[in-house]
Amino acid sequence: MIGKGSAISSTLGALRYGNNPDKQAELVYSDLVVGGTAEEITQEFKAVQALNQNCERNTLSFVLSPTVTDGAQMNTEDLGKLTKTFIQYMKLQERQAVAYVHRDKAHTHVHLYVNRIDLKGKAYTDSFIGKQSQWAAERTAKQMGIQTVQDVQLEKNKALAQTRGEIYKAHQQVIHGSTNDLQTYINRMQEQHITVIPVINKSKQLQGFRFEYKGQNIKGSEVHRSMSASNLLKSINRTKAVVLSGGSIPIAPSLAKAVAKKVIKLVIDKGIGI
Repeated sequence: MIGKGSAISSTLGALRYGNNPDKQAELVYSDLVVGGTAEEITQEFKAVQALNQNCERNTLSFVLSPTVTDGAQMNTEDLGKLTKTFIQYMKLQERQAVAYVHRDKAHTHVHLYVNRIDLKGKAYTDSFIGKQSQWAAERTAKQMGIQTVQDVQLEKNKALAQTRGEIYKAHQQVIHGSTNDLQTYINRMQEQHITVIPVINKSKQLQGFRFEYKGQNIKGSEVHRSMSASNLLKSINRTKAVVLSGGSIPIAPSLAKAVAKKVIKLVIDKGIGI
């Protein structure tokens, strides 16, 4: 779950968006408001905001986004509980508030609007409200038993690590075979269902490589240091240009220099070994 928050001045516009029928909007939470339309709720907010003439951005706007999987399993009651819990962690109780769920996309999310001015005319401090929203969303997710940002990132990291390992294994098999040109390398990697994408700069020169596999698009050096552009080109003995199906492509000077250095070092190391 992700939480985002900010202080805004356009209360009516925000409420109209939140309660937009085109977004399949549905009310999931309200407190200290009576009206049902954006116009009516805005007037109720303004009546309280009149107690504090110094605050301009006097409405707080939040977006609460459970993961796609969690959101699909949550009903109106669940989302209302989620919103109330978030409000408690943000210490925004006893303020006018209204929240709507949007289900027009696969990613279910809640738009929450809270009057920044309380019933005594005191304005809620909005310093670091973005960070506070993230923290409150994290706490809310843990209490609700749904995935946190850290949970999602951990899963992504695990999947990415596995993908990197599979790409590197295929690379080793291909590069240790009789591969003496880049196009052959690309073709053989494609046989392993891995797409090698040459990165061409604005000068139409080869700058690097990316590897696409199982929905992941990863820079070569991020897969493994031996798969950086300079190391890959060194492996196929190319320092000036490479030949692909579309023709010959020059290597960017900075990359060519890096490849040349690696080739020279390799020759020196072999000489020392002898």
